Amino acid sequence: MALSIALYEPDIPPNTGTVLRLCACLGIEAHIIEPAGFAISDRAFRRAGLDYLDAVTLTRHASWRDFAAWRVAAGRRLVLFTTAARLSYLDYRFAADEILLFGRETAGVPQQVHAAADARLVIPMQPGLRSLNVALAAAIAAGEALRQTGGFVLAPPPASR
Repeated sequence: MALSIALYEPDIPPNTGTVLRLCACLGIEAHIIEPAGFAISDRAFRRAGLDYLDAVTLTRHASWRDFAAWRVAAGRRLVLFTTAARLSYLDYRFAADEILLFGRETAGVPQQVHAAADARLVIPMQPGLRSLNVALAAAIAAGEALRQTGGFVLAPPPASR
């Protein structure tokens, strides 16, 4: 099992495409928990994801309930990133097979999703600011999780001329 990023009912296609591109480039599995605020299709993601979409392992879940049942059956821990958390992601010890969950850009996640998370983490920000873009938050979180778990796959350097 590998690190995964899950998006809960995403509502901005370019952000979702950017997260899918991030997952492709870093070898992270992607999960979309529907319903989304837009039609889920390759066309909706192409603008931000470009040709990287063919390189991402993407699983779509028809609902939160379906995702939650899959996660429990798979024995995967769920780590929710939320501005409502008190524990910084920098103080958390990530495991290589966890699912990093990010909420809707416009509404976050409901209480039942908060309650289902095994851990709730925050990315510290300047006081008075609401939140980061979901794709930026996913990149920050994935970078730290991969750093801690040794999950970065380094390509060999290009041959010198």
